[in-house]
Amino acid sequence: MTKRNEIAALLGALLITGGVLGGLGWWAYRQFGGNLTGGGGTPPTATNGTAPGNQGGSAQSRISTGATLLVAEPATPAKTQAAQALQASDFDTAVAVLTQHLEQNSNDPEARILLNNAEIGDQPAYTIAVAAPVATAVNPAKEILRGVAQAQTRINQSGGINGTPLKVAIASDDDNPQTATPVAQALADNPDILGVVGHFGSDTSIAASEVYDQAGLAMISPTSTSVQLSNAAEKVFRTVPSDRFTATTLSRYAVDTFAPANIVVFFNGNSGYSESLKSEFTTAIYSDGGQVLAEFDVSAPGFNALTAVSQAIQQGATALVLMTNTSTLDQALQVIQVNQQRLALLGGDSLYNPQLLEVGGSDAVGMVVAVPWILGDNTQSDFVQTSRQLWGGDVNWRTAMAYDATIALAEALRNAPTRAGVVDTLKTPGFQVDGATGTVQFLPSGDRNQAMQLVEVERGDSTSFGYQFTAIE
Repeated sequence: MTKRNEIAALLGALLITGGVLGGLGWWAYRQFGGNLTGGGGTPPTATNGTAPGNQGGSAQSRISTGATLLVAEPATPAKTQAAQALQASDFDTAVAVLTQHLEQNSNDPEARILLNNAEIGDQPAYTIAVAAPVATAVNPAKEILRGVAQAQTRINQSGGINGTPLKVAIASDDDNPQTATPVAQALADNPDILGVVGHFGSDTSIAASEVYDQAGLAMISPTSTSVQLSNAAEKVFRTVPSDRFTATTLSRYAVDTFAPANIVVFFNGNSGYSESLKSEFTTAIYSDGGQVLAEFDVSAPGFNALTAVSQAIQQGATALVLMTNTSTLDQALQVIQVNQQRLALLGGDSLYNPQLLEVGGSDAVGMVVAVPWILGDNTQSDFVQTSRQLWGGDVNWRTAMAYDATIALAEALRNAPTRAGVVDTLKTPGFQVDGATGTVQFLPSGDRNQAMQLVEVERGDSTSFGYQFTAIE
């Protein structure tokens, strides 16, 4: 292929990618959850009049139990009226209008959390926070909020925690370490906050963990997988397995499937998650008998997907492994498109995304992605059945892991409803609680000891794209 043709093909791939990024459509509501993806006392302070998705203001303006709407969509008159009612402590009105809103927008997790909070009213409650990028990465944030909302609903409808209901504050952190640090400090400064579910990205969680550690506040991340978070702080835990588990699962699959396992890795050098996953995979593949022929940083200014894939083929690669993160999904999709199924494709959990099906299409067929949890044989579980009733469709692993994080905090509060008591309970070797994804218990490092699962992109009619993720048995 000539250089001119390479450039033309790359531009075509870019145009194809860019043209569909804004139209994920209804299917993600159903498949990924994001698009259908608890000290007693007064709730945390929330400023008034902040617009949904507001990026400015103080850290305190990014925290709300209902008086401020933080998630821009869906914006309805009923939801706005509910926020005004909560601001005025008119809980009966808030309950009525939120119930009305949810009849037409059942998959709105912010509204579900606000309804649960409104039903508590001015009763004493245990309060926890969920920190997520509700303004900058709305779909993953909603996935996380759904897990927290579902757990809160279950807890409160079952009589609360030793009779005390669970209140949830939502915190908007933009998945940005510089933003998350003051948000974490605002949460830490509020004595009513007894635990935090979050944050989303590994870099953000690592930055916030220092604040929580100093404040003695437990943080359980449902989505941060970097090995750097292990032992990063005494008060930090996670319900999602670390990158070490992902790397091991992908490496063993590669070695068992490809002969030889000659791998070329794509990663984002500006992402702690991506760097962590790349490093762990490289170690695992050499230990298992394979080798890494080359590495390409997709965030580098001169990165060219066509050139990288051509080099991989020339070097005798048998598979391309995409360790990119959410912010570099476009580059990963370009690699998939220009590869045109010539080499096998593997990916980390960030590739479990509806855009992989929509944009990748036939070029993504056969790609294997590692995920912490899939529906699989769990379709009849109480968690899955309830999630379908609440959200009108199936949810994904982020929702399940956020649910487990909330259940774990609630169980710790049941034993000792103080910040110190929560931390001590979670760190107790015998601590465990049944969650959506199995038994939740933590290693001394704060990690969860749980294997990853594999899914494969196949043609299918379970999505509007004509492609679907299918579990590999």
